[in-house]
Amino acid sequence: MSSSIINSPIAGCMRWGAWGSKFNTEAYHSMISGCLDNGITAFDHADIYGDYTTEADFGAAFKSFAARRDQIQIISKCGIQMLGPNRVQHTVKSYNTSKEHIISSAERSLQNLHTDYLDLLLIHRPNPLMHPDEIAEAVNKLKSAGKIRHFGVSNFLPHQVTLIEKSIPVEFNQLEVSIVYTDPLFNGQLDQCIEKNIVPMAWSPLGGNIFSNSENTTNNRVIEMARKLTEKYTTTVSGVLIAWLYAHPSQIIPVMGTSQLERMIEAKEVKQIQLSKEDWFKLLEASRGIEVA
Repeated sequence: MSSSIINSPIAGCMRWGAWGSKFNTEAYHSMISGCLDNGITAFDHADIYGDYTTEADFGAAFKSFAARRDQIQIISKCGIQMLGPNRVQHTVKSYNTSKEHIISSAERSLQNLHTDYLDLLLIHRPNPLMHPDEIAEAVNKLKSAGKIRHFGVSNFLPHQVTLIEKSIPVEFNQLEVSIVYTDPLFNGQLDQCIEKNIVPMAWSPLGGNIFSNSENTTNNRVIEMARKLTEKYTTTVSGVLIAWLYAHPSQIIPVMGTSQLERMIEAKEVKQIQLSKEDWFKLLEASRGIEVA
């Protein structure tokens, strides 16, 4: 998979189910249909979402889109073991990147999502006990069986990606990056994406509660600057902030963790905006509170 295959923002499904909007099957169907009708074709999941329920809830609606499967990209993640009534065998929240766990998690996701393959499987978090050879064995077995097509990681730092690439290529890194969380611009994550041709996907691309936490001075500075740019670029504050991500040369793809279709459509439309470099740095300065050195 390359960035040319995902030509739109990704629909992040984490809050569609029990952890957010609590969609029923009809609502899932309506949201999936609305996304596809507007050219948003990639859907991001993880086994743990909704306390291990969201994939199955999504899948109950998704099975009616089987005829369009080759036009759709399904992403899922594994490797976190959570406590809760749906996993009573777990005694502590932990990470598991064993061959057996990766394979069984992927196979369970396939069953829940009513699909024969995942377009992309990600290791959800770096595990201090992970071994690249074991991860590679699991991924290669899943690929050979046609159960996954591509492999990546999530929340990995450059040295952790390098460790995995000792045994298997990493095609994607889904990481937190936004105008108010700029660490990946400076810690080597996005530099490595360019160097290694790894596609970065941005979760929380609008910085989480940037619009709801009015007491945060960083948020206020960013929103004020973005608001000044909205007329110039004929978009909203949110549109400016997503365009800021698109302007990075690593070709960041935002994962829009929203249950509002119009926000995903806007994120797709603003890809056409070309922020000037000076405006990009005005937003960076607003976020950091200081001018560049």
